[in-house]
Amino acid sequence: MILADTSVWIDHFRSGNKELQNALNSGQVVIHPWIVAELALGSLRDRAKTLAMLDLLPHARVARTNELRLMIEARHLYNLGIGLTDAHLIASVFLDPPTLLWTRDRHLRKVSEGFGIHANLP
Repeated sequence: MILADTSVWIDHFRSGNKELQNALNSGQVVIHPWIVAELALGSLRDRAKTLAMLDLLPHARVARTNELRLMIEARHLYNLGIGLTDAHLIASVFLDPPTLLWTRDRHLRKVSEGFGIHANLP
């Protein structure tokens, strides 16, 4: 399974992404509710339809706050240039193996590659 972050979705909505479309068509994509919320804060074409379709995707497991805090400490996720949403995505991937994280964010990509959880997609 693939958890595509907000950067991948934004690129897909702007200009299309064959890899993401193929993964969607084959049922390989999971979504995190914080990604849907981030996308909802932006400008979306066919807003209601797009958000409804995102909500229909299988959802990644969301870490509870105590799980997230433990992971931040255990995996030394501090001072790496990632934010709270990024940490949540990493936690979801760890909670739901063999899910991989697909991102275009430089810092998040570096961290996910270091953990061996980055989906090597363009």
